[in-house]
Amino acid sequence: MRVNKITIAALAIVAGLSLTACQSDGDAASRSNSSTAPAPSSSNGGSGPGGSAQGAAKASAGKNTGEGQSTIAATGSDKDGKIGKIGKIGKCRTDELEVTAMDSTIEGDPDGTVAVEFTNGGGRDCAISGYAGVDLRTSAGSLSAERTGQQASPTVLEDGESVAFGITYPINDSGGSGVRITGLVVTPPDETKSVSLDWPGAATLPVTDGSGSPVKVGPIGSAGQGG
Repeated sequence: MRVNKITIAALAIVAGLSLTACQSDGDAASRSNSSTAPAPSSSNGGSGPGGSAQGAAKASAGKNTGEGQSTIAATGSDKDGKIGKIGKIGKCRTDELEVTAMDSTIEGDPDGTVAVEFTNGGGRDCAISGYAGVDLRTSAGSLSAERTGQQASPTVLEDGESVAFGITYPINDSGGSGVRITGLVVTPPDETKSVSLDWPGAATLPVTDGSGSPVKVGPIGSAGQGG
């Protein structure tokens, strides 16, 4: 009887060990299957939350980049439109311009002023900018005017429109006869053909030491601002 009890107890212990081993093997297999299961793919940008977020970021970046380029292009087009208009229009030629000169001296100013006006009569729009060539004919020979150094802005003259520039010169209040002015020669910017005009200003210039021209010319558009 004692032998049978021992046998039954031994069998119970063996059965318990076998059950524990089976459970351990099952857990290990479950962990192994879980670790080897394929993860959801996100390479196509649409499988899983990560892929959707990545795809949305790319679309947003592309949209922003496109809008930025369009804005820059539009701005550049607006700016270039104004500059391009001048670039595409031919320059004003001497034969297309009516050139006149008038005394514009303001009483009380230390210097005299002559305004020279260009009127477009060529039947088309034309572009003009920079400085005209100015030479005074005098009893002592030709006297070229010096540029004031002011910045010149490009101008489009429509047919019939006018633009002017100023010439300043010293008043002869020395009491002497001075240098007599006999005429004015004007050459439009970027042209070689000149126009001869009567001098509308004071009759003489003061005698100078010859160290520089006392006559100054302003850029196109500077009538009355030659000094």
